[in-house]
Amino acid sequence: MLSILYGISSALSWGAGDFAGGLASRKLGVYRAVFYADFIGLLALIIAELFAREGLPPLNLLLIAGVAGTMGSLGLLILYYSLAHGQMSIAAPVSALIAAALPVAVGTLTEGLPTLLQFGGFGLALMAVWMISQVDATRGFHLQHLSDLRLPLLAGVGFGSYFVLMHFATSTITAVYWPMIASRVTATVFLLVFVLWRREPLVVPRQGWTVVLLNGLLDVGGNFFYILALKTGRLDIAAVLSSLYPGSTVILAWLILKEKISRSQQLGIVFVLLAIVLLTV
Repeated sequence: MLSILYGISSALSWGAGDFAGGLASRKLGVYRAVFYADFIGLLALIIAELFAREGLPPLNLLLIAGVAGTMGSLGLLILYYSLAHGQMSIAAPVSALIAAALPVAVGTLTEGLPTLLQFGGFGLALMAVWMISQVDATRGFHLQHLSDLRLPLLAGVGFGSYFVLMHFATSTITAVYWPMIASRVTATVFLLVFVLWRREPLVVPRQGWTVVLLNGLLDVGGNFFYILALKTGRLDIAAVLSSLYPGSTVILAWLILKEKISRSQQLGIVFVLLAIVLLTV
């Protein structure tokens, strides 16, 4: 049950972070907003580690966490490029589906088969992620060429690899902050190089700092609860529940920005609740 609660908390924190990140992107641009979210998250983790004083994990596990951070950032950049240059109705749901499905496959291979009810919960959760992630609901899913799937698939592999690699980096140690710091260091450096390569200014407007700080802290919160979910339960359950974060993003956009929720997204939110019920049985 702890793993379920941590997984749900991760989804809520990540979803709220994405909502704040969307607002930050309007003020700074997407890539600068993502960079500052990682940078602020890194500073917060360093401060937390100074108080926690965890023992330093083995170098190989820190390297795995570092690769996880790079894969997650790479997946994010590929997704944003795909959203900008491809079909949103394909890019968002396909990447989200692969990100959730990959840990399920790895978890089944490494930790054994889940129960039938949990399988049902996985199925509903994957359907929910697909339906809630429909960015362009008016067009629906319309695949013109198989090549349209290439970038969304790569983005999903990047996100899913983060889920899986962080599991391997944290499953045999008690430390929580050190793997997150290693992940953030590589992600922040990777994004800094990318932003500088694009020759984007690094200055943050004064009115943009609030949402930038919220984005960074909430994103760290999502990672923190995800690792706790990994430590108290199965990889597949932790990853699938954490992958439900688009639901909280959509609800916050509805509550605060008065954005409309499509019928597909409404049904997806219902599937989220049913999936959580099945996974807790």
